[in-house]
Amino acid sequence: MELRQLRYLVAIADEGNMGRAAALLYVSQPALSYAVRNLESELGVRLFDRHAGGVTATAAGRDVVAEARRTLRQAERVTGAAVRHRRGETGVLRVGFEASGAGELTTRARAEYARRHPGVRVEPKRFDWGQEAAALRDGRADVAFVWLPTDLTGLHVEVVHTEPRVVGLPVGHRLANRVGISVLEVNDEPLMWTEHAPREWVDWWAVNPRPDGSSPRWGPTNDNVEEMLEQVAEGGAICFAPVSMARYYARPDLAWVPLTDVPPLRVALAWAEDTHSSLVLGFAEVVRELATVT
Repeated sequence: MELRQLRYLVAIADEGNMGRAAALLYVSQPALSYAVRNLESELGVRLFDRHAGGVTATAAGRDVVAEARRTLRQAERVTGAAVRHRRGETGVLRVGFEASGAGELTTRARAEYARRHPGVRVEPKRFDWGQEAAALRDGRADVAFVWLPTDLTGLHVEVVHTEPRVVGLPVGHRLANRVGISVLEVNDEPLMWTEHAPREWVDWWAVNPRPDGSSPRWGPTNDNVEEMLEQVAEGGAICFAPVSMARYYARPDLAWVPLTDVPPLRVALAWAEDTHSSLVLGFAEVVRELATVT
């Protein structure tokens, strides 16, 4: 079995037609058909059903093609590792994030990138409320997990993660033991907010206006997540957050309850539009792969 044969299988599965796959691979259709028959004979299973409209992968074929895709990706990584060492690629990659970032995807992506690029130092850079995009524009970060909505001017953006939102309450709050809460049920509760983020960002997090047209009851302000949670624990207000914050900032004096009727947080991977850095583009490749299998 050769990588060439695996590329054939993937192309045939993607195209669903031997002729189109042959054209894509720059081989003749008879040669492609012969190669597939030889591989089917070697493996002892039929990989494709032939019909008037083209070909369809069998159950065995689907499994084999899935493994072929993984093998080809791994082969590309082997080549990439050699190329990086040949080029002597080293450096520092500054990865921006806010609070809990994109949850586990943030940490896994940094770790996997560092494993693949041992010559590159990956530096996590935390920013407070809505400042990740600005950090990319002014050069304080090379790539960042950005909480939407925000000003994306001058940035390349790819949404890579979504997660539900929760409400943070002091542990003795009357709603602390609920399994879910409507945002309308906390209309009268003072809500933590910040003056250091764009107004669009603040209003989205506060769900302003609420579904009934009302406005939040604005509570104390804060400069960062630690200040916010401290004030919530003291009983001075409530807060809205992504579910990953409930996991990363678990405290015995806080209760986190799902919000049942608000849109989820979307997290984008972003970098400057004019960036051609192989370090940034390589990190984006890792994040795409991990986001696909999450």
